[in-house]
This record gives sequence, structure tokens and C-alpha cells, in this order.
Amino acid sequence: MTTKRATPASSIIRHVVMITASIVMIYPLLWMLASSFRPQDEIFSNPGIFLTGIEFDNYIDGWDALAHPFGRYLLNSGILVFGAVVGNLFSCSITAYAFARINFRFRKPLFAIMLITIMIPIHVVVVPQYIIFNQLGWVNTFIPLLLPKFLATDAFFIFLMVQFIRSIPKELDEAARIDGLGHVGIFLRVVLPLMLPALAATAIFTFINSWNEFFTALIYLTSPEIMTVPVALRSFLDSTAASSYGPMFAMSIVSLLPVFLIFLFGQKYLVKGISTTGLK
Repeated sequence: MTTKRATPASSIIRHVVMITASIVMIYPLLWMLASSFRPQDEIFSNPGIFLTGIEFDNYIDGWDALAHPFGRYLLNSGILVFGAVVGNLFSCSITAYAFARINFRFRKPLFAIMLITIMIPIHVVVVPQYIIFNQLGWVNTFIPLLLPKFLATDAFFIFLMVQFIRSIPKELDEAARIDGLGHVGIFLRVVLPLMLPALAATAIFTFINSWNEFFTALIYLTSPEIMTVPVALRSFLDSTAASSYGPMFAMSIVSLLPVFLIFLFGQKYLVKGISTTGLK
């Protein structure tokens, strides 16, 4: 089978289209970055992304504009993200091993039910969840956001790990069983060390999802001292008074830095985990 070589003209057109599409997609982020360095009265009058001067007043004002310094909200989000990552890695890996390696009654129906839960939106279950957590006195604490992570409720990550574990040769399990290991030993000493790409992908996805979580955080976290970054950013907008767009853009840039750094340093493991899980 022969393949057609791209001509110089088609290559130039393809690159022009890709560069144009990239600029269109990244323009809102660049405009927000430029607006964070502009005075309030110039933000919406200038659609460009080039600066005539740089002012840091929005960053100074935004850091102390709310009830607490913005670092408090970064710390709250960091605590939730750390707990969510630990919870998902612990619970999803154990559940995935059970589905992939242990033959127990109703395994296939339970696995099918678990996959169906991926299609259930959070808006369907949030009301009964809120009633339960409210009766337990857990509203306005981190527990409603962290407890589900330790109960293997993220079915997508379980499915991702199940697919990865199925790609590990079962002969390794049999060899470990001959050496006297049970399921706990096989999981901890054989399967878990080989799951590093899947664990890394799960950790990165959980980090990004938890850092950006707004809906459930808005429902369960009502006190200013435990608000997370997305909820705090919403506080800059006021429908009954003047909104502070400049400080909000500045703090939005600050809140993007952890996500940018985790994706920058973890993209290798993210791509490896997804590609390995999907191909095998």
C-alpha cells in the first residue's frame, strides 16, 4: 500500500489552519492573562492581548479582597485535592483488582451496574446525598466531598484500572501464588507496582477534577473559611453591586498555576496511562 506524500502547498495550508485554530482556542486565556494586568476601566474596552503597560494592582487587591486572604482558599482546595487523590488511588485500585482478578458471585452484573453509574449525572443524586449528609451533620465540612472518594464512587477510574490490570499476565499471579502469596500479597507486591501508569493517570485526572470542582463545593461548603478556589472566585461577582473583574482575572490566573504545573510535569504519565489502558 502506497501513501501519498504531502505537497509543500498542502503542508503550508494545514499548518496555517492548525495555527489559526490554536490561536482561536487559546485567545480567551491570553485575553484573561492580559486583562489581569490592566486597569478596571480598560478591561472590556480593549479586546487585544498586547499590553501597553503592566500593573499588579489587580493581584494585590484580589489577594485580600475577600473575607480571608486568597491563600486560604488555595490551601482549602489543596487539602481537598490531596484527600481526593489518596482516596481514589486507594479505593479504585482495590476495587479494580477485585473485578479483574477475583471470581466472586455476581461479579459481571455488579461490574455492569458500576459502568452504568458513569452515565448518571451528579444532579440526579445530589438531593438524596445532601439530605443524608445534612442529617449526619456533615454539611459545611470537607467530609461530603472526601468520603465518596474513599468508597470507590468514581466508576471511570475503576474501569480504567480494570482494563490495565487485565493487560498484566496472569502467570505473574500464579507464580506469586506458588510462592505462598494470597490476594493481598499479589495485589501489593505484584499488581500494584505494575499499575504506575494507570495510577498516575488517575491521580492527575482526580487532581484536575477536584481542583476545578464547583457545583458540589458550592452546595456543601457555605462558610467563607472553608470555601475552595472556584467558590471564592465566584465571590468576586456580585449581581447587586459592582463586580471586581480585574482582581477576579488575577486570582483566576493564580488558581490556574497548580493545574498547569501538574499537567506540565505529569503529561508523560497521563498519556502513557491512557494509551496503555486503551490499547491492551
